[in-house]
Amino acid sequence: MIGDKKILYSGMQATGNLTLGNYLGALKNWITLSDEYECFYGVMDLHSLTVRQNPAEFRKRARMLYTLYVAAGLDPEKNCVYFQSHVSSHAELGWLLNCFTYMGELSRMTQFKDKSAKHADNINAGLFTYPVLMAADILLYQADVVPVGADQMQHLEITRDIATRFNNIYGDVFTIPEAYIGKSGARIMSLQEPTKKMSKSDENVNASIYLLDDPDTIIRKFKRAVTDSDNEIRYSEDKPGIRNLIDIYGATTGKSKEEIEKEFDGKGYGEFKLAVGESVVDILKPLQERMKELEADKSYIDSVIKANDEKAQYFSMKTLRKVQKKLGLTERIR
Repeated sequence: MIGDKKILYSGMQATGNLTLGNYLGALKNWITLSDEYECFYGVMDLHSLTVRQNPAEFRKRARMLYTLYVAAGLDPEKNCVYFQSHVSSHAELGWLLNCFTYMGELSRMTQFKDKSAKHADNINAGLFTYPVLMAADILLYQADVVPVGADQMQHLEITRDIATRFNNIYGDVFTIPEAYIGKSGARIMSLQEPTKKMSKSDENVNASIYLLDDPDTIIRKFKRAVTDSDNEIRYSEDKPGIRNLIDIYGATTGKSKEEIEKEFDGKGYGEFKLAVGESVVDILKPLQERMKELEADKSYIDSVIKANDEKAQYFSMKTLRKVQKKLGLTERIR
């Protein structure tokens, strides 16, 4: 806790292009949290290295993600928005926590199994110990709460287990984080396979709306969205494509499912798809305009990166020094 506020921690990997799903499902909600919590948001570039990256492209995407955070409305004065790789405490605590994590725990992680199947030619140790670095991310800042989706709950559970194990041996060193259960963000699905989540790594570019897609591209992708053949705009489990479009339209306009069904009663899919596309264009327009301004102001982004990296380093080192002392590591001569 910092002052009267509890600490909230989250971040996104610096790979791929952020999608409408990332924005409506997470980023948009982050912006409202800084009044209630002391928030730390990382550009998680160390985690991205479990998959081979093109260095120049990777560097560009990481800075773009940082700039998107700010363009979307994350105030770098109110929140700590920083690069994971710029704060050496993450890697240091990650190693120390490796020594308090069991092989059996890591081998049961669903994400390791899934990614091993997906990248069979590169099943590296970093992929296996990924959850330990994630635990270090969270525990370094003594986070009280962590926003997690269902697919990340297993990572939070192992973080809690590692922290509890360490505390049982050395005393109350780490805050045991809880899952943040707030207003859930919209769960946005693929436009081409509406039973799958919209993904920034989808090989089919028509499946995802990217935050920097131009209006024509957005409209074209919605026109190509997979639906069904009965031409009835109704929210139903057996109509995943239409259900997804209703969810998107609701998230971008604030209208309820019932209002949307009534608005488009008797109208065709073509008209509905166009309306959804236009609502997405409207909601992304301010973000895209702000993004252009920030990309043109390199010195401003450089200054907030420097200030926030220093803030993250300060808070993380307080925890790291405490851990080092508890473990009996020789103190550094300052």
